[in-house]
Amino acid sequence: MFIKKQKRSSSPWGGVSTFLSRRRGFLVFMTLFLFVITSTEAQCSMCRAVLESEADGKTAEGINNGILYLMAIPYLIVGGLFFFVYRRLRKSN
Repeated sequence: MFIKKQKRSSSPWGGVSTFLSRRRGFLVFMTLFLFVITSTEAQCSMCRAVLESEADGKTAEGINNGILYLMAIPYLIVGGLFFFVYRRLRKSN
């Protein structure tokens, strides 16, 4: 039985070219993503107009609490997921 040897890359850089092509694709994606964001900033002026028209500031407080709530939930979900994975991996050792 003969074992077939894998050919080594003749390039001294090995898999660097694959890494760079992935990195280039990521940079192109992020550049396009940043161009799309500029058209979505228009919503801020509408929120600002509503918040400035309120005299007592209750609406602004409600908006701020809503933003904090929406921001915290994904962090709690991901943190809980990592906690359970960590606990499971620790049990298996």
